[in-house]
Amino acid sequence: MYNSKITGLGRYVPDNVVTNDDLSKIMDTNDEWIQERTGIKERRWVKKDSDDTSATMGAKASKIAIERAGLTKDDIDFIVFATMTPDYYFPGCGVQVQELLDMPTIGAIDIRNQCSGFVYAISVADQYIKTGMYKNVLVIGSEYHNNGLDKTTRGRGVSVIFGDGAGACVLSRSDNDSGILSSHLHSQGKYADKLIVKAPSIRHWVQDIAKTENDDSYFPYMDGTFVFKNAVVRFSEVIMEGLTANNLAKDDIDMFIPHQANLRIAQYIQKKFALRDDQVFNNIMKYGNTTAGSIIIALTEAWEEGKIKDGDTVVLAAFGSGFTWGSVIMKW
Repeated sequence: MYNSKITGLGRYVPDNVVTNDDLSKIMDTNDEWIQERTGIKERRWVKKDSDDTSATMGAKASKIAIERAGLTKDDIDFIVFATMTPDYYFPGCGVQVQELLDMPTIGAIDIRNQCSGFVYAISVADQYIKTGMYKNVLVIGSEYHNNGLDKTTRGRGVSVIFGDGAGACVLSRSDNDSGILSSHLHSQGKYADKLIVKAPSIRHWVQDIAKTENDDSYFPYMDGTFVFKNAVVRFSEVIMEGLTANNLAKDDIDMFIPHQANLRIAQYIQKKFALRDDQVFNNIMKYGNTTAGSIIIALTEAWEEGKIKDGDTVVLAAFGSGFTWGSVIMKW
């Protein structure tokens, strides 16, 4: 069985920076309130006159990742695209990237696991490579949240959190011991209604879905306290599951990159695992929660800044809507 290794990384975020002070002009909130609860100072939002979408941002990040891998678009065998904000109800963003990058008629799938989308996506790509089916798989995490947020005081508890952006990596076949060691995935659907967008749903997607003034079912809902309590437990469990499966201990972690959901969650996990600041990478302060894009954007940025070195043990972990959660353990 083959190993799979990240050979190229890329990221793209919109130029438009939206600060907490900017949000205070359109809803009842302020910089102190947002930073205290989330750690976020600013985020990137796609402007309405921009051509950026989940698919186009994913394609832009992918071009960088493919080039850094020393490959061409014709070397990619398969596409795995993680997003909760696809351009269309269907088809998925994966096939759009295939067209945008003028690739051969390779296969493409979308992963709809929200905040843990990238962890799920890279685990799928890993299995395709380990079994020998594919040699180079393009894995993308991309989100365009701006156009689907309730930017009123009613929606401030959710809307201040999310940002737009994309990241991508090329996962390639490797014959040495480096690469992905294992991935660990879980779900608990009984809590699906704690973090959810209820509409549009298949029950009425062909009907007129124009919102009424009091209809908030089209906007994200989150029971923040409940999600936080579950997140810190599941993060810890799934990280330990991955370490144990590879006969590793907390002290073996060189770099931990959590899903950028809330800086307070990351800080809690850092303290529990007794990790130094240089062993954890967070960029939620600049980009907010980019959902499926957050881990791959952070991983790319950490690598660009020289914070990940050959031979390092890198741990990725995520928790989110579903509930779903997972971890990936890799040797860089």
